[in-house]
Amino acid sequence: MDTLVRSILDWSEVWSLGIPLAVLAWKGKQPGVNKPVVYYLYFALFINLCIDLIWKLRTWIPEPYNGNNYLYNLHSIVRFLLFSFYFIRLQQPFLVRVKKLLVPAFLLFVIINFVFFEHFFNYRLLSSRLLSVEAIFLLFYTLQYYLFMLQVDEGISTNRSDFWIVTGLGIYFAVNFFIFLLYNKLTTDLLNFAVIIWNVHNISYIILNLFLAKAFYEAKR
Repeated sequence: MDTLVRSILDWSEVWSLGIPLAVLAWKGKQPGVNKPVVYYLYFALFINLCIDLIWKLRTWIPEPYNGNNYLYNLHSIVRFLLFSFYFIRLQQPFLVRVKKLLVPAFLLFVIINFVFFEHFFNYRLLSSRLLSVEAIFLLFYTLQYYLFMLQVDEGISTNRSDFWIVTGLGIYFAVNFFIFLLYNKLTTDLLNFAVIIWNVHNISYIILNLFLAKAFYEAKR
């Protein structure tokens, strides 16, 4: 039983994406504002499958190419860009300039970080710095969403597709911020604990995908 649960969690970054994708296939075409989220799901399915296959087949792949951490770096960059475009497409007249400026600011950070401080194709360590900055920026997006919704007359409604997308993101990044921030240190000093704590990430990723599925269900074309 222990092995079964471990396998389910190990592959959760792949199979959990099937939940919103199944709802997407059932409900059909989504409103235009949700397109960046749909694109993210297809990208994440491909990149996460590569991540897990490399990890499971690592004993068959020659070193150092049996590491998959650079794929997490790629995932982080693409995820931020797609979800930032999603927030901008919501067209909420609140901190619009700041939201738009975060995109070039993030790209500038990525360039500076991987030119001067870290190696993008580091097979052994993922970029805790990159994942932490992504989490901070996307948490800002989620907070400004709630602040705007509290200002409008109708307030926050759970019947809205955007509520479920934003809430899922908020939960995911709030849970994982300190995991991302400390993960490299943990893998160096407390490897077994790092492996265990990554299960928290996997569970939160399942929750995120459940929220995205709910968002697609609630979406009005």
